[in-house]
Amino acid sequence: MDFSIKSVDAKNTIATTKAGCIVVGIFENKNLSPSAQALDSKGAISAAVKSGDISGKAGSTLLIRQPEGVAALRVLLVGLGKEQASDKDFHTAIQAVANVLASLGAADAVLALPLDAVKERDAAWVLRAAVLTIRDNAYRFDSLKSKKDAAAVGVKKIAFAVPATIAAAARETVAQSVALANGIDLTKDLGNLPGNYCTPTYLANTAKKLAKDFQLGIEVLDRKQLEALKMGSFLSVTNGSEQPPKFIVLKHLGGKQKDAPTVLVGKGITFDSGGISLKPGAGMDEMKYDMCGAASVLGAFRAIAEMKLKLNVIGVIASCENMPNGRATKPGDIVTSMSGQTIEVLNTDAEGRLILCDALTYVERFKPAAVVDIATLTGACVTALGHHNSGLFTRHDKDHDDLASALLAAGKKTGDTAWRMPIEDSYQEQLKSNFADMANIGGPAAGSVTAACFLERFTKKYTWAHLDIAGTAWRSGATKGATGRPVPLLTTFLIDRAQGEAK
Repeated sequence: MDFSIKSVDAKNTIATTKAGCIVVGIFENKNLSPSAQALDSKGAISAAVKSGDISGKAGSTLLIRQPEGVAALRVLLVGLGKEQASDKDFHTAIQAVANVLASLGAADAVLALPLDAVKERDAAWVLRAAVLTIRDNAYRFDSLKSKKDAAAVGVKKIAFAVPATIAAAARETVAQSVALANGIDLTKDLGNLPGNYCTPTYLANTAKKLAKDFQLGIEVLDRKQLEALKMGSFLSVTNGSEQPPKFIVLKHLGGKQKDAPTVLVGKGITFDSGGISLKPGAGMDEMKYDMCGAASVLGAFRAIAEMKLKLNVIGVIASCENMPNGRATKPGDIVTSMSGQTIEVLNTDAEGRLILCDALTYVERFKPAAVVDIATLTGACVTALGHHNSGLFTRHDKDHDDLASALLAAGKKTGDTAWRMPIEDSYQEQLKSNFADMANIGGPAAGSVTAACFLERFTKKYTWAHLDIAGTAWRSGATKGATGRPVPLLTTFLIDRAQGEAK
């Protein structure tokens, strides 16, 4: 899919624009958007609206072929809902447009939708939402099918009609949106691959390819190096697997040399059987998605590297399998983390925190400005927040409140939302152990909170936040598949930080 900008002014009007299709908006009060009015010199559009052929309800569509007075071969009318549309109505409208364009016998289309029609959103938001929705609609994962899905037909080139005065800014927005879509697609692809394909080594090789393609720094640590670092907690999770663990460090150094980096830490369990604390068989296939935290770090790096973002960002991924065999860690075993703190493993299925805690200790060496870890950590977070919001956990002080606010704001900009959850000392009591410094679980009550409290113990030397994406990283059922979240949130957060440091 190719996206571009079409400048519109008094000389180059919508009516004189040659295209396979022009898309314009209709509101549910039967008013025409400005672009629709510009194409209605002969009354074809207003007649269609007056007749009831299109209601203006968000997502309703009507295709008019070769209307008189219009240079384009087709005009697609799409309902936008109210004149100040909600985010939901706009996404519904763009989804409907994407569905029509995907089956249209035209090579190109021009979207001439009003850039100020969405309540409390600017033109950049409208353009980004349109690009991401159309790309999401076009996404397919059929690489492992012997017979591929039918090749996509329809429109391959889409231009956005904008006033000439904002064309340059619009081009930059569209380029960033395409880069973001590319990062999201990478995250989806990695998540959707099964565990026998997407191993820790596969993730490491993907990181190496990114580094080669975009001139990033890369280091991959193997078992002997992890043993030398005394990552006993991480290595305890790998004991039952034949797949070698990989500890991946990516560096995008786009900022000033002296600027402290922002660090993303991803959980990369490429398959989680639960270990000796074996999961129930039903739905266990979805545990291939337990590396979506790692995939989101790689997707965010894919996006910011293509953008050439002027910010220092380091990505750290701890990756392994969690499998049962005669060497596997057992409930009751005590392991020593890189920090020197000891952990009683009461449940081997609470393994994500065991690999992350060593990664969080490792990143101290970078003297980071901020650290965000991303993990499909707890089913309890799904129970608490469902599939709409990721769980956001930080300490409660000014620096951490500022970090939380920045992450929440990035989520709201993109619709990739999070909800802040508490971290308080009272929850830490649940992690007490009679035999070690702490237990790796705190019981069923507030399970997502106690998991975050466990991680918090390893982050005292920097500003830190934790994103639990267990409810948002993938969908189940008929639409089963990775969502690409929270790449939009993370990438927008990094863009905002880059703009803040540039001021």
